[in-house]
Amino acid sequence: MIKKANFTAVLLISILQLYAQPFLGQREIHNFTKQQYKAGTQNWSIRQDQQGRMYFANSEGILTYDGTYFKLYPLPNKTIVWSVELGKDNRIYAGGQDELGYFVPDKTGNLSYVSLKNLIDESDQKFADIWNIVSYENDIFFRSTTKLFKYHNNSISVYQPWTSWIFLGLHQGRLIVHDEGKGILIYNSGKWESLIDKSALPREFYITSITPLGSSSLITTAKNGLYILKGNQLTPFILSGYPIDIRQHFTSSVRIDDDNYLIGTYNNGFYHIRASGAIVEHFSKEEGLQNSNIKYLFCDKNQNIWLGLSNGIDFMPYNSAVKQINPGVFNDGGGYAITSFQNKLYFGLSNGIYSTPIEDLTDYSYIKNEVHKLAEGQTWQLFPVNGQLLAGKEEGAFILKDGRFNAIETSTGYWTFGLMGDSNKPVIAAGNYLGVQFFSMENGVFKTMGSVPNLVTSSRFLAYQPEKHIVWVSHPYRGVYKIKEADNSFKLYTQQNGLPSTLNNHVYRIRGQIVIATEKGIYEYDEGTDRFIQSAYYKPIFNNNSIRYLKEDTDGNIWFVQEKQMGVLDFSGGKPNLIYLPEMNGRILSGFEHIYPINKNNIFIGSEKGFYHINYEKYKKNIHRPEVYISLIKVKSETEKMLYGGYFTGADTQTKLDYAYNSIHFEYSSPLFEQQSSIEYSYFLKGFEKSWSDWSGKTEKDYTNLPAGSYIFQVRARNNLNNESLITSYSFYIQPPWYASYWAYAVYFIFFNFLFYLIYKRQEKIIQKKQEKKLIAQKEEHEEEQRKLAYLHQRELEQSEKQLIQVKNEKLESEIEFKNAELAATAMNLVQKKELLLKIKDELNKINQLSNSGKNTLETSEIKKILRSLTEEEKLNDEWQQFSVHFNHVHSDFLVTLKEKFPDLKPHELKLCAYLRLNLSSKEIAQLMSISLRGVEISRYRLRKKLQLSSEENLFQFLFNLEAAKRNQKEN
Repeated sequence: MIKKANFTAVLLISILQLYAQPFLGQREIHNFTKQQYKAGTQNWSIRQDQQGRMYFANSEGILTYDGTYFKLYPLPNKTIVWSVELGKDNRIYAGGQDELGYFVPDKTGNLSYVSLKNLIDESDQKFADIWNIVSYENDIFFRSTTKLFKYHNNSISVYQPWTSWIFLGLHQGRLIVHDEGKGILIYNSGKWESLIDKSALPREFYITSITPLGSSSLITTAKNGLYILKGNQLTPFILSGYPIDIRQHFTSSVRIDDDNYLIGTYNNGFYHIRASGAIVEHFSKEEGLQNSNIKYLFCDKNQNIWLGLSNGIDFMPYNSAVKQINPGVFNDGGGYAITSFQNKLYFGLSNGIYSTPIEDLTDYSYIKNEVHKLAEGQTWQLFPVNGQLLAGKEEGAFILKDGRFNAIETSTGYWTFGLMGDSNKPVIAAGNYLGVQFFSMENGVFKTMGSVPNLVTSSRFLAYQPEKHIVWVSHPYRGVYKIKEADNSFKLYTQQNGLPSTLNNHVYRIRGQIVIATEKGIYEYDEGTDRFIQSAYYKPIFNNNSIRYLKEDTDGNIWFVQEKQMGVLDFSGGKPNLIYLPEMNGRILSGFEHIYPINKNNIFIGSEKGFYHINYEKYKKNIHRPEVYISLIKVKSETEKMLYGGYFTGADTQTKLDYAYNSIHFEYSSPLFEQQSSIEYSYFLKGFEKSWSDWSGKTEKDYTNLPAGSYIFQVRARNNLNNESLITSYSFYIQPPWYASYWAYAVYFIFFNFLFYLIYKRQEKIIQKKQEKKLIAQKEEHEEEQRKLAYLHQRELEQSEKQLIQVKNEKLESEIEFKNAELAATAMNLVQKKELLLKIKDELNKINQLSNSGKNTLETSEIKKILRSLTEEEKLNDEWQQFSVHFNHVHSDFLVTLKEKFPDLKPHELKLCAYLRLNLSSKEIAQLMSISLRGVEISRYRLRKKLQLSSEENLFQFLFNLEAAKRNQKEN
């Protein structure tokens, strides 16, 4: 029996592998491990609230997820939470081990737990685990194996089982319960009535889930397979498509739409089935699940599937328009080329060429996975032309014949192909590792026509311009070549010919025009100047961004790769709309990008592992307007403090914060789980910032050291179609610091008034003292004034005396001047007298001489007598003594002082000083001293040396100052 059972199991597995044909395109499954959500291993039940936030009944509490952050809310007794339900009152009901209650936002928007156990009679408070919670009408029902509780108007009613309660759920809007001994019961006006008796149920019948299916319900069981419950009739639900172990443990079910359902199993993942019972596909660990033990299945409002697992949480965007094509036969090869040819899809990968039949479907991702391998080796290009399929491979150029690829040319590897000429006599331009090769095609036979002479360069990118009969070829590191079809001559265009750089230029034919994707945007060829210029049309769209790849689809949209981002320039709205597809970031083959658009429902993209399929029409429809909400606010001081937990409390008031909490942290998110990679946020703090922030994927913001005042934090979200959410706001007020509060100002007012009073009193005393000091000062001033008057009187007397002395001095000076005048007159008189005498003497000498010669009769004796008298007259020099005495008297003993000060002065030098003091001229001095003018100058020079005077000093001024000094000495 054991051997037979083992054989049956092996046969069953083989049959499943044989008949289970999954679709070509597979939805990506996102795994959340316990290390990521930081909670317990098992997840038993799942719900979603109106905001879109997810709730998981986790083995460590209620686990929430808002698209960005997981949060855990444990029960007070830290027990496992087996079930979760959202009531019409927006409360989050939870059931654990010997615990039931609900979570509700407190005044800070944080979830707070309220236990309902105290409403239960003490005799019924031992009830073990709450396995199901159902919201029915305005009541909440909790099921444990031994008790069934109804919570209504803050009171709890208890229903005892006949044997044991083993399931609780809704059937067509009616509440049903399964009792192991009684069967299936239905709730009616507060009582349980039999719906299907135990005797009518299959043996060991245990309901595990119930889901609406049209006018009936789909029931899963632990051992008996699937059933349809309609009214009170239970019939088996037959699955078809391929054999399935109907007695395996089905754990849950969920409705996606009217025709699509998922059923979970205990050990075998989950199945996608139709309403007819046809099994569509199967998902297990091999398809990306963390494990195959499904505890719970849930479909959210956007048709995303959530799986509660025995170890972790999985998320699958069921309605996703982006799917991966990487069947096992691909062996994770990189996708380089794809084409549709003769009702088949052909895939060129890094490890070979594969094909699969095309079914009559709108969306090719639902083609059955019947991929098989046709050829080995690196494949760069697949090119259909005139009923033939060419393949560019590392080994050369190949053509498909009878299901096999046969070689055309193997001298080098081939990158790409391009059609030249008309379809009747096509010419194929093939870019290979060594240049450009031409092939002709006649009757399905390809013949080599030669290559472009002297062009030895790897030609990966090739485009044909039929109206000019020109082949354009670009090399990523050398530039762009223009090849004339007529004579195969070519010209190389580089940075010197208008390209922004010689590097990374890729040539394409887009909308009938040759364009170059460059590091600085899109460039076009200007035939008039024979240069490349930046495209005036594409510049406002792509600016100077680095574009690596361009591909036009059948609707005229342009698919592109910018750096490592993929997007599409969509013209469906008339004007070009730039749309990025962040789902493809980091997944395309960088440097070997390949996009193959068949139609708006089937866009294929080469990736690092296989390909991706995008149903572009569905993609645009699936992108909903995002919502955004603030999920957490906390303030920081010496310790952190939760300010807002993310749950709306119904109060629209401004939160007041102490100044110590002026550093605040915001977290925000959008519950569009399937679009998380495309959601961007912008925030604005009114009262602090001047404008909205730039858009980014950042989901948190910190503000530190905010000044006191009122603020409104606003946040918004947008998706990659630029659909913006409504603005979510949070208002708060930071109170001034204690030293700037109202009571502080009141204290300041009292203090400053008191201080002013003290200052006033002190100032009053100061003024009084000042007045006293002023009186004393006035008295002292009066006395001082009297002293000053007496002093002034004395000064006036002294001044009068000085004036009298001055008058006397002036009189004396007048007398001196008069005497100086007399002395001068005397001196002049002496001069004249001496001149006369000398003249007479000269005449007499002449007479005497004549007499001696005998010519004069005058007596000689008489003449000699006169001469002797005149000679005696020359003794007039003796009068100098009288002159000097009189001069010293007038000039304060000038000559005496001069002699004392300069004892080496001789009498004739003293005489010279006296004449100089009288300010006589040199001529007058010469006559008085009976010397020549030259002798006066020499005497003056010698006198200056004896008086030790420099040539710059005035001799007269020196003598004058000497006299003045002597006079002052006498007066003092």
